Amino acid sequence: MLQLLTFLVEKLSLLSKFKLFESSWSDAADKSRERHAQRGHPPTLRRGDLLEVPRTLFTHYGIYLGDNKVAHLIPDILPVLTNDQKLISTVITNKRLILGCMYKCATVRVDTLEDFAYGSSIMVNHTDKTVKNHALANEDVAKRAEKLIGAIPYSLLWNNCEHFVTYCRYGSAVSRQTEKFCEVLKSIIRDQRSVIVTGLLGIISIVYFGMATSTTVPTILIPFTLWMAG
Repeated sequence: MLQLLTFLVEKLSLLSKFKLFESSWSDAADKSRERHAQRGHPPTLRRGDLLEVPRTLFTHYGIYLGDNKVAHLIPDILPVLTNDQKLISTVITNKRLILGCMYKCATVRVDTLEDFAYGSSIMVNHTDKTVKNHALANEDVAKRAEKLIGAIPYSLLWNNCEHFVTYCRYGSAVSRQTEKFCEVLKSIIRDQRSVIVTGLLGIISIVYFGMATSTTVPTILIPFTLWMAG
């Protein structure tokens, strides 16, 4: 039992320090030095610049188009429900965003710099120093972003806002946020104590819900899969 408690504390500690979709191209000190703008004081931007702003659980990305406009990919359920462009163009609420994630529907849209930043500080072209591919010419970056404006399939891990901007600026869609999440998930799967924990939870579900295929099969299959994967 002590081993199980130790395992749970370790994993909860790991996840508490891990912002689910936070960019980690460099450490916090680099981010602090590289931050070019504070709230209400945007930097001098060029068309085609890659912008990033911190959110609660992730970092959001966009491509600056000039004239105070930013193209960014964001989950949104509204394009599925209506063709009213005036309504769709309004600022996306959290409810629209969450439902868009669930329905796997997003849109590459153009918003003002202020709406994109949403009160957060802005970092400009921070990934240029760490991405292997060289950045394309700024005008080419902006044109790529403009070509993708409209509804687009969405995947939290495989086609998110970071994939959009890295494709536009570097010609290759990658997401360090996804890579970081997968690294944490892999470390949990590889930890053999995961087998014990999932097995214990499975036994509890059998005791609580009774012996049935829906409880017995996962109780055997999931721990076995984790054991083999580890």
